[in-house]
Amino acid sequence: MAKVERESINFKLPKPLADALRAKAAELNTTATDLVIQGLNHVLGDIPGVEGSVEIRLYELEEEFWRLKQNNTTVGANPEHERRLTALENKLETVSNQIAKFEGALLVMQSSINASKSRKSSYSQPYNTQPIKIDPLDEKKLAFRLSTTVSTLTEKRNTLSAKDFEAWTRDKDNVKRGWRYDEKDGLYHEVNAT
Repeated sequence: MAKVERESINFKLPKPLADALRAKAAELNTTATDLVIQGLNHVLGDIPGVEGSVEIRLYELEEEFWRLKQNNTTVGANPEHERRLTALENKLETVSNQIAKFEGALLVMQSSINASKSRKSSYSQPYNTQPIKIDPLDEKKLAFRLSTTVSTLTEKRNTLSAKDFEAWTRDKDNVKRGWRYDEKDGLYHEVNAT
């Protein structure tokens, strides 16, 4: 993807809006600039020469998916909505599978690196490498990763035991990682396989 040239523009925002923007960026683990770009893309639509990041494109696809799903449940079975919803679900599944393949490739690369380091001569100190650790996820991101909804995720967390919930998430996860909810930070943490 070609790098898009950026230009710095200074805007004066009302303080509460600027504070809310910073807080939302921190909550989503992104930058205020990226949120402003997402908002501008939403209002202005496609602008020639501006390509959104993968994260922005995924966000847009997810928003369209939920909008179509909501329309489909409130309006009834509309064939055009059904076709668009199916196409969008297929795109989301493809993206999810590509992410899973990428994670799998990273794991294979790490295994290869670990194997080559272990073949070093006996006088060299072996390296201590840790498996790839995924940062904790909020409900929306984990639901997306598991190809489910936030309400289903919450329901399963509330109705299943911690062990059963971990098994359910492991079964839903493309690379078979289990997840556990931590009430202290309100995030889902990856469970190390034992």
